[in-house]
Amino acid sequence: MAGATAATPMDVDAAAPPPPLAGAAAKGKAPLSGPVRAAPWVEKYRPQSLADVAAHRDIVDTIDRLTNENRLPHLLLYGPPGTGKTSTILAVARKLYGPQYSNMILELNASDERGIDVVRQQIQDFAGARSLSFGARPSVKLVLLDEADAMTKDAQFALRRVIEKYTRSTRFALICNHVNKIIPALQSRCTRFRFAPLDGSHVRERLQHIIKSEGLSVDEGGLTALVRLSNGDMRKALNILQSTHMASQQITEEAVYLCTGNPMPKDIEEIAFWLLNEPFSTSFKYISDMKMRKGLALVDIIREVTMFLFKIQMPSNVRVKLIDDLADIEYRLSFACNDKLQLGALISTFTTARVAMVAAAS
Repeated sequence: MAGATAATPMDVDAAAPPPPLAGAAAKGKAPLSGPVRAAPWVEKYRPQSLADVAAHRDIVDTIDRLTNENRLPHLLLYGPPGTGKTSTILAVARKLYGPQYSNMILELNASDERGIDVVRQQIQDFAGARSLSFGARPSVKLVLLDEADAMTKDAQFALRRVIEKYTRSTRFALICNHVNKIIPALQSRCTRFRFAPLDGSHVRERLQHIIKSEGLSVDEGGLTALVRLSNGDMRKALNILQSTHMASQQITEEAVYLCTGNPMPKDIEEIAFWLLNEPFSTSFKYISDMKMRKGLALVDIIREVTMFLFKIQMPSNVRVKLIDDLADIEYRLSFACNDKLQLGALISTFTTARVAMVAAAS
């Protein structure tokens, strides 16, 4: 045929590249494949620049100023999950290196080995390698150690010497949830920033932006439930939002609570009424029926009832005793104690509290 041409060997090679070797991609570093809409919203809406970080403007502005003045120190970012620690340092790396981002940063997280061999080999090799720079002076490289509190003590002691040795060419950023698990020698070599749980207004503002971008149908009650259940954790809020959207097109308060399995506020009010007014056997029956019917966990009920106790009026000594007993029950549940036995302990605690309140009133 006149329009057809024979394929040359070069054409064949270009059309069918050899398959990649197994294990070629670094653990946890492979880019997301497929359409962007299929990506988890936690990654899809991760801040790409420091200006996009939802909260902690004082910390972000300080790090931004240090970056602009080329005086970035070793960093230790700590705080609860989902508060923007990793997003902040990744935004700093993008600002520092631009297109050379992947060549100038070594990122290790909980999926990687965290023993002393990694510090002596992988981290030391990266820190000791000479960086290529086409500017007036070479850029410092960045080693990002996510979940650094999972590192062994030996690895942390070895890292202390590596930080000192390669300070001229490399900056280290340690990210953790529990700063007390980082040895004092490492803490003293870093500038510490604590990322507190996000304020509800910041979580709400970011959720509204994502809801508008995705074209979701969310009523005010659903949005309030998302903010409440997130407890200042933006990652948790986005995961709940995406999960609820997959289960229900209309995101309401009830849909959010059903998706997460948490007891609704009206259920907690009803349970609290039974605990404070009904006899032991009646309360046990009603609460057991609600647990079975709605699939509630006793530990979730105890946590919500504890928060409810702060909203009602009762003598201070009774409130203190109740909270102390509820803490003991929650502790026992963490060791997989019998649910029915602990439910009985919960009702007994409130029965004792009712007797104390009647005595105080008389």
